[in-house]
Amino acid sequence: MQLRYSFRLYPNGPQRSALARAFGCARVVYNDALRARETARAAGKAFLKTGDLSKLLITEAKKTMERAWLGDVSAVVLQQSLRDLDTAYRNFFDGLKGKRPRMGAPRFKSRKDTRQAVRFTANARWKITTGGDLSLPKIGDVRVKWSRNLPSVPSTVTVIKDAAGRYFASFVVETEPAMLPRTEPVIGIDLGLGHFAVLSDGTKTDAPRFLCRAEKKLKRAQQNLSRKTKGSNNRDKARVKVARAHAQVADARREFHHQLSTRIIRDNQAIAVEDLAVKGLARTRLAKSVHDAGWSAFVTMLEYKAARYGRTFIRIGRFEPTSQVCSACGVKDGPKPLHVRVWTCGACGAVLDRDINAAVNVARAAGLAVSACRAQLRPRLVPAQRIEAGTHRDGQTTVVGIPGL
Repeated sequence: MQLRYSFRLYPNGPQRSALARAFGCARVVYNDALRARETARAAGKAFLKTGDLSKLLITEAKKTMERAWLGDVSAVVLQQSLRDLDTAYRNFFDGLKGKRPRMGAPRFKSRKDTRQAVRFTANARWKITTGGDLSLPKIGDVRVKWSRNLPSVPSTVTVIKDAAGRYFASFVVETEPAMLPRTEPVIGIDLGLGHFAVLSDGTKTDAPRFLCRAEKKLKRAQQNLSRKTKGSNNRDKARVKVARAHAQVADARREFHHQLSTRIIRDNQAIAVEDLAVKGLARTRLAKSVHDAGWSAFVTMLEYKAARYGRTFIRIGRFEPTSQVCSACGVKDGPKPLHVRVWTCGACGAVLDRDINAAVNVARAAGLAVSACRAQLRPRLVPAQRIEAGTHRDGQTTVVGIPGL
């Protein structure tokens, strides 16, 4: 499987200037190719192929006075920019065909975009030097902060500059699945806002609410930015301070997701979660809290880590009544208001914690036999149930069975 490893880069002044030229040239080629294709479409002509665009907008353009500066950067960077445009068109057309969620048509890139990126493949002859620097063509040897070793030789490297002015090198590597020792526990997870994750064994993890805790700092930074004159250098400096404050929040949230997902994958053989309608919740009054929680990013981490370490990952349908069904007797007791956190089943009299009960039902809806250590449940056999299979972003159906359990 392919994994992506990111490391912090620390380019010097000339190297930052060279990277700025590379970002600009890649953006110009992308916009020229998009303009050429849109012009051809408006004229009723055939869709222009990448090879023709490469010859016209790179090879021939370098010979003109207007685009002679394209020769100052690696040609691989410009070729990859055309491939990025192909990917944007492919995603757009696949969305129209229903093969993936709908996306907008490719748009022109602006020089004011806060995130810039260029990609180098093996053809660019980039390398990692013996001193640990990243040697890039027409840029130089850039210092890298290595936080871990790469598991294999990377195939590509993407140099990214984020809104906070930080530089990163993102390597794509091929790795073999690293099977963890088999464990017996299986777990269901109920994601929420009060508690970020409640497991079917009764474990509750509080929501850290990184954005809420940083709101005062962000507010001051935003107010300072609003007072600066548009187009001034001071406004650019204030914008970077705002971006760095947001980057700190995002980094802390990502670290929390990684630690929790790794612990769950390490300790459990099978994991079941509910397919939440995050986009729908993002349109409600809970939008800020939902964004702060980052459920989608967390579930994505669980999914790829399960595939890497030989665990079983299951999504159940979002319409399963996990909060309405008693996990002790299986009777549907009806919907409960959100403020009701503990309720008593009218059929069997079991006193149930709302979140733990939902986590147990998530696991059972996926076909996993579990019990909650701190919930009042009677041990019983779980009958076979119909499972609503979810789908990955690439259109593949999720696995809904667990061989050997």
